[in-house]
Amino acid sequence: MQDGKILAASHNGAYVIRFEGDVRLTLCTSIDDYFQRMFDDPAFASVWVDLCSAEGLDSTTLGLLAKLALTVKERFGFQPAIYSCDPGINRLIKSMGFQQLFDLREEVCGAPDEAAAIPVVDGSESEVKDKVIEAHKVLMELSAENRARFKDLLSVLERS
Repeated sequence: MQDGKILAASHNGAYVIRFEGDVRLTLCTSIDDYFQRMFDDPAFASVWVDLCSAEGLDSTTLGLLAKLALTVKERFGFQPAIYSCDPGINRLIKSMGFQQLFDLREEVCGAPDEAAAIPVVDGSESEVKDKVIEAHKVLMELSAENRARFKDLLSVLERS
């Protein structure tokens, strides 16, 4: 599997975020920081998430994507689109309940190719742990299945 990376492009407040390779918690601080900067953009109008080049997404990444969708809905009043071409990734995001958060498109994203890597933000161990806990709490709020799936992990993380 290819190491994960996240590319993004924006034009007049329209954002496209492309996940490539195996995206793991090591990128969680970078992802969260980019989302914050995007929300702070006074011109922010839309966001598409392109997962067609993703090979894997861990639960922390999924939790941050869920947080993205919930924030967009709460602050801006719309559901972001998420594009996914891989049947395995489609099953994964549906198993997390993403069809209630996103406009789910099982097709190639027609986004431009000029996306650039988002800035890497190194978080301290404590910051990363806090983001992992927050991401899993968001996932757990989506469904009873997610609560059961992540309750033991969350318990261990909160005790350590």
